[in-house]
Amino acid sequence: MDGSRRWPEHLDAVVEEFQACFDAMERYELLFSYSKRHPSPLPQEEWDDDNQVHGCQSRAHVICTADESGGFLLRGGADAQIVQGLMAVTAMAVNGMDPADVAGMEPDYAEEMGIRSSLTPSRANGFLNMFKRVTEEAALLL
Repeated sequence: MDGSRRWPEHLDAVVEEFQACFDAMERYELLFSYSKRHPSPLPQEEWDDDNQVHGCQSRAHVICTADESGGFLLRGGADAQIVQGLMAVTAMAVNGMDPADVAGMEPDYAEEMGIRSSLTPSRANGFLNMFKRVTEEAALLL
């Protein structure tokens, strides 16, 4: 991450893809397609009270660990495609990063993608709760 961009460089292509969308509906459709391409899904049978994201309108669950090489790994699942898509993009952003870098991240990429302004207030709040949980879990891995 550099001073002008506050997300990992490998997420630039995703951000640009969302920026190219004509309107909120097109961004939602793209988010739905990302929900099917989650790089590290969390199957429903692993959902429990301990990994549930509270303050999210839908049922959303995350487990954050370190991979074999010490990189951050976000596994997530949700019962709503919009939330699952947001988790997928977030996992694409943070997976493999140093946990210290994840702990210091802000969700600027969602703003730059035009997604946060397209979300209802309760969905935006849920996204922020999920993102906060991810950064807190990253801090615990340090």
